[in-house]
Amino acid sequence: MSRRLENKIALVFGAGSVGEGWGNGKASAVLYAREGAKVACVDLNLAAAERTKEIIESEGGTALALQADVVNLDRVREVVDTVKSTWGRIDVLHNNVGMNIEGGPVDMTEEQWDRVMDVNLKSMFFTCKCVLPIMEAQGSGSIVNISSLASIRWMHFNYISYYASKAAVNHFTRAIAMQYAEKGIRANTVLPGLMDTPHIYEAMKAHYTDFTEMQRKRAEVTPMKRMGEGWDIAYAALFLASDESKYITGIDLCVDGGLHCKTH
Repeated sequence: MSRRLENKIALVFGAGSVGEGWGNGKASAVLYAREGAKVACVDLNLAAAERTKEIIESEGGTALALQADVVNLDRVREVVDTVKSTWGRIDVLHNNVGMNIEGGPVDMTEEQWDRVMDVNLKSMFFTCKCVLPIMEAQGSGSIVNISSLASIRWMHFNYISYYASKAAVNHFTRAIAMQYAEKGIRANTVLPGLMDTPHIYEAMKAHYTDFTEMQRKRAEVTPMKRMGEGWDIAYAALFLASDESKYITGIDLCVDGGLHCKTH
Protein backbone atom coordinates (compact mmCIF):
# COMPACT_ATOMS: atom_id res chain seq x y z
CA MET A 1 0.00 0.00 0.00
CA SER A 2 1.50 3.34 -1.05
CA ARG A 3 1.94 6.12 1.44
CA ARG A 4 -0.35 9.13 1.26
CA LEU A 5 2.23 11.58 -0.09
CA GLU A 6 4.38 9.15 -2.05
CA ASN A 7 6.62 11.00 -4.55
CA LYS A 8 5.30 14.40 -3.46
CA ILE A 9 7.37 17.48 -2.65
CA ALA A 10 6.29 19.46 0.42
CA LEU A 11 7.52 22.94 1.33
CA VAL A 12 6.88 23.74 5.00
CA PHE A 13 7.39 27.27 6.28
CA GLY A 14 7.67 27.26 10.07
CA ALA A 15 8.98 23.69 10.26
CA GLY A 16 11.01 24.23 13.42
CA SER A 17 9.93 24.51 17.03
CA VAL A 18 10.64 27.20 19.63
CA GLY A 19 11.57 24.55 22.19
CA GLU A 20 11.63 20.85 22.88
CA GLY A 21 8.57 18.92 21.89
CA TRP A 22 6.31 18.94 18.87
CA GLY A 23 5.01 22.17 17.46
CA ASN A 24 2.43 22.19 14.68
CA GLY A 25 4.92 22.82 11.88
CA LYS A 26 7.54 20.36 13.10
CA ALA A 27 4.98 17.59 13.50
CA SER A 28 3.51 18.32 10.05
CA ALA A 29 6.91 18.25 8.33
CA VAL A 30 7.82 14.92 9.95
CA LEU A 31 4.42 13.40 9.18
CA TYR A 32 4.61 14.48 5.55
CA ALA A 33 7.95 12.70 5.31
CA ARG A 34 6.62 9.57 7.00
CA GLU A 35 3.90 9.52 4.35
CA GLY A 36 6.42 9.57 1.51
CA ALA A 37 7.07 13.24 0.75
CA LYS A 38 10.42 14.90 0.33
CA VAL A 39 10.22 17.85 2.70
CA ALA A 40 11.84 21.28 2.61
CA CYS A 41 11.95 22.45 6.23
CA VAL A 42 12.09 26.25 6.42
CA ASP A 43 12.36 28.30 9.57
CA LEU A 44 13.64 31.69 10.74
CA ASN A 45 15.88 29.68 13.07
CA LEU A 46 18.07 27.48 10.87
CA ALA A 47 19.06 25.29 13.82
CA ALA A 48 15.38 24.50 14.44
CA ALA A 49 14.91 23.59 10.77
CA GLU A 50 18.01 21.40 10.94
CA ARG A 51 16.62 19.52 13.94
CA THR A 52 13.45 18.71 12.02
CA LYS A 53 15.51 17.63 9.01
CA GLU A 54 17.61 15.35 11.22
CA ILE A 55 14.48 13.63 12.57
CA ILE A 56 13.20 13.04 9.04
CA GLU A 57 16.54 11.66 7.85
CA SER A 58 16.90 9.47 10.95
CA GLU A 59 13.62 7.80 9.94
CA GLY A 60 14.81 7.20 6.39
CA GLY A 61 13.21 10.25 4.78
CA THR A 62 14.58 12.99 2.56
CA ALA A 63 14.68 16.63 3.63
CA LEU A 64 16.27 20.03 3.17
CA ALA A 65 16.78 22.60 5.92
CA LEU A 66 16.60 26.24 4.86
CA GLN A 67 16.54 29.56 6.69
CA ALA A 68 14.15 32.35 5.75
CA ASP A 69 12.49 35.41 7.16
CA VAL A 70 9.04 35.05 5.62
CA VAL A 71 8.47 38.81 5.46
CA ASN A 72 11.40 39.13 3.07
CA LEU A 73 10.06 38.45 -0.43
CA ASP A 74 13.47 38.05 -2.00
CA ARG A 75 14.44 35.38 0.54
CA VAL A 76 11.13 33.55 0.14
CA ARG A 77 11.69 33.51 -3.62
CA GLU A 78 15.23 32.14 -3.13
CA VAL A 79 13.90 29.32 -0.95
CA VAL A 80 11.20 28.41 -3.46
CA ASP A 81 13.72 28.47 -6.30
CA THR A 82 16.05 26.20 -4.31
CA VAL A 83 13.32 23.63 -3.71
CA LYS A 84 12.19 23.75 -7.34
CA SER A 85 15.74 23.38 -8.68
CA THR A 86 16.52 20.56 -6.24
CA TRP A 87 13.40 18.43 -6.68
CA GLY A 88 11.74 19.77 -9.83
CA ARG A 89 8.30 20.60 -8.44
CA ILE A 90 6.32 21.65 -5.37
CA ASP A 91 3.15 19.70 -4.59
CA VAL A 92 2.35 20.94 -1.09
CA LEU A 93 2.81 24.42 0.36
CA HIS A 94 2.31 24.46 4.12
CA ASN A 95 2.31 27.86 5.86
CA ASN A 96 2.70 27.57 9.61
CA VAL A 97 4.42 30.83 10.58
CA GLY A 98 2.59 33.07 13.06
CA MET A 99 2.96 35.38 16.04
CA ASN A 100 0.91 37.48 18.40
CA ILE A 101 1.38 40.69 20.37
CA GLU A 102 -1.06 41.54 23.12
CA GLY A 103 -3.01 44.75 22.81
CA GLY A 104 -6.21 46.40 21.70
CA PRO A 105 -6.83 49.15 19.15
CA VAL A 106 -5.86 51.94 21.53
CA ASP A 107 -2.77 50.60 23.26
CA MET A 108 -1.13 48.76 20.35
CA THR A 109 1.44 50.74 18.42
CA GLU A 110 1.32 51.01 14.66
CA GLU A 111 4.62 49.15 14.48
CA GLN A 112 3.23 46.27 16.54
CA TRP A 113 0.12 46.05 14.38
CA ASP A 114 2.18 46.03 11.20
CA ARG A 115 4.54 43.38 12.54
CA VAL A 116 1.73 40.94 13.31
CA MET A 117 0.08 41.59 9.95
CA ASP A 118 3.38 41.09 8.14
CA VAL A 119 4.24 37.79 9.83
CA ASN A 120 0.76 36.28 9.89
CA LEU A 121 -0.70 37.50 6.60
CA LYS A 122 1.84 39.09 4.27
CA SER A 123 4.10 36.04 4.66
CA MET A 124 1.38 33.84 3.15
CA PHE A 125 0.92 36.32 0.32
CA PHE A 126 4.68 36.07 -0.36
CA THR A 127 4.86 32.27 -0.26
CA CYS A 128 1.77 31.84 -2.43
CA LYS A 129 3.01 34.50 -4.84
CA CYS A 130 6.18 32.47 -5.39
CA VAL A 131 4.74 28.94 -5.35
CA LEU A 132 1.48 29.33 -7.28
CA PRO A 133 3.16 29.78 -10.70
CA ILE A 134 4.96 26.46 -10.15
CA MET A 135 1.75 24.68 -9.17
CA GLU A 136 -0.11 26.25 -12.08
CA ALA A 137 2.53 25.00 -14.53
CA GLN A 138 2.21 21.50 -13.00
CA GLY A 139 -1.57 21.62 -13.11
CA SER A 140 -1.81 20.55 -9.48
CA GLY A 141 -0.98 21.49 -5.90
CA SER A 142 -2.33 21.79 -2.38
CA ILE A 143 -1.90 24.80 -0.09
CA VAL A 144 -2.45 24.33 3.64
CA ASN A 145 -2.52 27.54 5.64
CA ILE A 146 -2.50 27.35 9.42
CA SER A 147 -4.90 29.92 10.83
CA SER A 148 -6.43 29.85 14.32
CA LEU A 149 -9.73 29.38 16.10
CA ALA A 150 -9.19 33.02 17.08
CA SER A 151 -10.04 33.90 13.48
CA ILE A 152 -13.71 33.09 14.10
CA ARG A 153 -14.31 33.69 17.81
CA TRP A 154 -13.23 35.70 20.84
CA MET A 155 -10.57 33.83 22.85
CA HIS A 156 -10.67 36.01 26.00
CA PHE A 157 -7.34 37.74 25.38
CA ASN A 158 -6.75 41.18 23.87
CA TYR A 159 -4.97 40.13 20.69
CA ILE A 160 -6.80 42.33 18.20
CA SER A 161 -4.09 42.19 15.53
CA TYR A 162 -3.93 38.40 15.85
CA TYR A 163 -7.71 38.03 15.48
CA ALA A 164 -7.75 40.32 12.46
CA SER A 165 -4.74 38.78 10.73
CA LYS A 166 -5.96 35.22 11.13
CA ALA A 167 -9.46 36.11 9.93
CA ALA A 168 -7.82 37.64 6.87
CA VAL A 169 -5.84 34.41 6.33
CA ASN A 170 -9.12 32.49 6.09
CA HIS A 171 -10.57 34.72 3.39
CA PHE A 172 -7.24 35.05 1.58
CA THR A 173 -7.17 31.26 1.36
CA ARG A 174 -10.76 31.05 0.12
CA ALA A 175 -9.96 33.60 -2.59
CA ILE A 176 -7.03 31.48 -3.78
CA ALA A 177 -9.21 28.38 -3.66
CA MET A 178 -11.76 29.97 -5.97
CA GLN A 179 -9.30 31.60 -8.34
CA TYR A 180 -7.28 28.41 -8.86
CA ALA A 181 -9.94 25.69 -8.53
CA GLU A 182 -10.10 25.08 -12.29
CA LYS A 183 -6.31 24.83 -12.43
CA GLY A 184 -6.04 21.80 -10.17
CA ILE A 185 -4.84 23.76 -7.14
CA ARG A 186 -6.60 23.47 -3.81
CA ALA A 187 -6.25 25.80 -0.80
CA ASN A 188 -7.59 25.22 2.71
CA THR A 189 -7.03 26.44 6.25
CA VAL A 190 -6.61 24.58 9.51
CA LEU A 191 -7.86 26.37 12.63
CA PRO A 192 -6.10 25.07 15.76
CA GLY A 193 -7.88 25.56 19.06
CA LEU A 194 -6.23 25.54 22.48
CA MET A 195 -2.96 23.74 21.87
CA ASP A 196 -0.31 22.14 24.07
CA THR A 197 2.76 23.03 22.01
CA PRO A 198 6.10 24.72 22.82
CA HIS A 199 4.94 28.00 21.25
CA ILE A 200 2.01 28.28 23.66
CA TYR A 201 4.24 28.21 26.72
CA GLU A 202 6.26 31.09 25.28
CA ALA A 203 3.13 33.05 24.37
CA MET A 204 1.46 32.54 27.77
CA LYS A 205 4.38 33.49 30.01
CA ALA A 206 2.84 36.90 30.61
CA HIS A 207 -0.43 35.39 31.80
CA TYR A 208 0.59 32.37 33.87
CA THR A 209 3.34 31.65 36.36
CA ASP A 210 1.99 28.16 36.97
CA PHE A 211 1.74 26.24 33.70
CA THR A 212 -0.11 23.41 35.43
CA GLU A 213 -2.88 25.87 36.16
CA MET A 214 -2.79 27.04 32.55
CA GLN A 215 -3.14 23.47 31.29
CA ARG A 216 -6.05 22.82 33.65
CA LYS A 217 -7.95 25.97 32.63
CA ARG A 218 -7.43 25.49 28.91
CA ALA A 219 -8.50 21.85 29.09
CA GLU A 220 -11.56 22.74 31.14
CA VAL A 221 -13.03 25.13 28.55
CA THR A 222 -12.62 22.63 25.71
CA PRO A 223 -15.57 20.25 25.24
CA MET A 224 -13.22 17.26 24.92
CA LYS A 225 -11.51 18.38 28.17
CA ARG A 226 -7.99 18.37 26.79
CA MET A 227 -5.71 20.59 24.79
CA GLY A 228 -4.65 19.66 21.30
CA GLU A 229 -1.22 18.40 20.27
CA GLY A 230 0.96 19.26 17.33
CA TRP A 231 0.09 15.86 15.88
CA ASP A 232 -3.60 16.74 15.82
CA ILE A 233 -2.81 19.61 13.48
CA ALA A 234 -0.36 17.49 11.49
CA TYR A 235 -2.91 14.79 10.70
CA ALA A 236 -5.50 17.38 9.65
CA ALA A 237 -2.90 19.04 7.42
CA LEU A 238 -1.90 15.67 5.97
CA PHE A 239 -5.49 14.98 4.95
CA LEU A 240 -5.76 18.36 3.21
CA ALA A 241 -2.35 17.97 1.57
CA SER A 242 -3.10 14.49 0.24
CA ASP A 243 -5.28 13.33 -2.63
CA GLU A 244 -7.75 11.99 -0.08
CA SER A 245 -9.16 15.53 -0.01
CA LYS A 246 -9.03 16.02 -3.78
CA TYR A 247 -12.63 17.34 -3.86
CA ILE A 248 -12.14 19.74 -0.95
CA THR A 249 -11.06 23.35 -1.35
CA GLY A 250 -11.78 26.62 0.42
CA ILE A 251 -12.65 25.13 3.82
CA ASP A 252 -11.73 26.20 7.34
CA LEU A 253 -11.08 22.98 9.27
CA CYS A 254 -11.41 23.49 13.02
CA VAL A 255 -9.15 21.21 15.06
CA ASP A 256 -10.21 22.31 18.50
CA GLY A 257 -11.95 19.55 20.46
CA GLY A 258 -15.32 21.12 19.64
CA LEU A 259 -14.56 24.57 21.06
CA HIS A 260 -15.88 26.35 17.95
CA CYS A 261 -19.36 25.09 18.85
CA LYS A 262 -19.40 26.86 22.21
CA THR A 263 -21.00 30.28 22.45
CA HIS A 264 -19.07 31.53 25.48
